[in-house]
Amino acid sequence: MNKQNLVRGIVILVIIPLLTTMTIAVTPPRDAFAPSCFRCGRAPVAITGDNVYVAWWTNNTANKNEEVNFRASTDGGQTFGEKINLSNTTDKDSSRVEIDADADSVVVTWWESNQTSETPVMKVSNDNGATFGPVLTLATNGTIGALEQEEEEDE
Repeated sequence: MNKQNLVRGIVILVIIPLLTTMTIAVTPPRDAFAPSCFRCGRAPVAITGDNVYVAWWTNNTANKNEEVNFRASTDGGQTFGEKINLSNTTDKDSSRVEIDADADSVVVTWWESNQTSETPVMKVSNDNGATFGPVLTLATNGTIGALEQEEEEDE
């Protein structure tokens, strides 16, 4: 037996047991498209000029459901304004928040979930995060905007 065949034999003896003991991890559908660090405590940040924006979700609320919160700084992150609850829901969990900003605009997106549905939503600020418009349901067909909020309130 030459040296090359001996090495092949050893490699086969080592690899076959490894292949037979491998396990396959299955990702639950809910987490399949979630950020890679779904529950690691990450709070997304967006920076534009001297403005620093941060968003996060927590279940530290009166009704113990998940809520999306936001804070803004206009001095490079030295101080932050009051916390704003952007989702403010009582019958859904709000999670998987993302944030982006450019000039005076801030966009915060997240998912609203309950036992029967998961819906992507967003809020937009055009005044450096001082105020936000209505929750926009991204999965809605057609044009969405403030009119959608008014129609929901009329129902």
